[in-house]
Formats: sequence, C-alpha cells, structure tokens
Amino acid sequence: MIDMILFPSSYFDITKIDEDLQDEYYAAMSTDLFEIIFFDYNKWFHEGKLMLNKIPSEIHTVIYRGWMMKPEQYKAFYLLLLNKNIKLITEPFQYEQMHLFPNIYNFIKEDTAKIKTYPLYKQIDVIQLKQSFQKFIVKDYVKSVKGTEFPKYFDSSITQEDFDKWMEIFYKYRGNLLTGGICIKEFFDLKLYGSKTNEYRVFYINHKPATVSRNSDQKIDTPLPPKSLIEKYKELDSFYYTIDYAELKDGSWKIIETGDGSVSGLSENQDYEQYYRTLFQCFK
Repeated sequence: MIDMILFPSSYFDITKIDEDLQDEYYAAMSTDLFEIIFFDYNKWFHEGKLMLNKIPSEIHTVIYRGWMMKPEQYKAFYLLLLNKNIKLITEPFQYEQMHLFPNIYNFIKEDTAKIKTYPLYKQIDVIQLKQSFQKFIVKDYVKSVKGTEFPKYFDSSITQEDFDKWMEIFYKYRGNLLTGGICIKEFFDLKLYGSKTNEYRVFYINHKPATVSRNSDQKIDTPLPPKSLIEKYKELDSFYYTIDYAELKDGSWKIIETGDGSVSGLSENQDYEQYYRTLFQCFK
C-alpha cells in the first residue's frame, strides 16, 4: 500500500503547498487516504538542497506529484530522499525512460511519429529532414516551445538559413530547461471537432490504464482512443507513467507524447479527488 505523497512546497513556506498545485493537494487531502510531505521548493530548485517539513520514522514508498526535473536532478533527488526514509515509486532509470521521448521510442514506434535525434547546438541538415518528412516539428527530448512565435511545424518550403535562425530562437526559449538533445518528429494532421483536437491522457498506474481523460478541452462526446491501443502499452517498464493519444485527420489514432506520472499534469476537466482515490486503489 502507498499512502504518502510528496509535494513541492510554496516558494515562501515549507509548511504550505505550492500555490499552483493547491487543487491537487486539497483533492488528495479530501480523500483522507494519504499523508502529505512537503519539500522546500526554493531550496531544491534554486539551491539543490533537500529540506522536508517532516521525515518518516521508517522507510516508506512514496508518490511524487510536482514539477519536472532533468534526469540527473531527479536521480539526485531520489538518492537524497532514500536517506530520509522516502523511496519514490519511480526509480531514476524509469523516470528517464518515460520522460525523454527518444528513450521510450523503440517501445512505442509502431504507434507514434517517426523521429530523428541530434546533439544540442549542432547544425541540423534541412535537406536531410525534408527527404525524411513532409512536415516536421522541433522539440528537445522533453518539450517544444508551443505558445510562442516558433512555427507549429516546418515543411518543404523551409530553407537552411531560415531554419538555423529559428533554431536560435528555440534555444533562447528553452534556455536552461534544455534536456537531452534535439528531437525532430513527424508532424501529424489531427482531426478537429470545431476548433478542438481530440486528445486523451491515460495515466498508467501499477500497469493498469487507470484514468482516461480528455486533454484538449474537446467536447465530452468525442470518440475515445481504441481500448486495444490503450491496453497495448500497459506493461511498459514503470509503475507510474502517462501516454497521450490523439485522433488523426483520417480517424486513426497515434501516440503523441509520453511522460513520467510524477510530473504529468492532470487534465483540466478531470475529477481530481477521484484521481487520488484511483491512485490509492491501484497501489493498494
């Protein structure tokens, strides 16, 4: 049984929840199923020092719910917590595998976009990319810079000179959050329902597809991903991870993203309290 959750604290007070995670914290508390521990957000993310508001008297397996870390930072976090009687459910190699898309790619490649990977700051040959992809998107091994002026995708019209300039902008936006390397992914044309795509996030908990939630603010009556596709990926090498599925323009379904469950957000329309009840039941 797992009945303890580790949250980042408020920047200002180690005894209070990070303000952006209040809804999750109150939902977890309302179930009366979990003990909550806070770690000092400021000390960890800005100084690399681990401070907890309390330490268990004996070893506990614990679920982390919070912000993303680079794999090396997560490994240090994991090892320091072991010295304080906290064993996170996700081991460092599991975090790295699910958090960095190229690491999980070979296990899901039948049902996801084709990719190419490159070292950071190395010029990428656009001619080669255009020979491989009709359209492509740019990410590092974890995230894109969606929501900026950076193009949603590139196609055959892009020149090497223009692409190099866009990559300078990409590096500027990702800054010290850059992780792994550059991942070029095949672009999928997604089906629209009105102005919304049809995307779902599945939380896999203890090798069960525990929650399936709408993840693009689409209407409640849009089709779900095929059950057979969801079931196909319930045995990946982690106890707690997410896979995002999207419906393509032709009605087929593809994986568009994976993530470690500890740092994957809940969907806006998800019932947070029910999520935490499900989390408890899956690890009971």
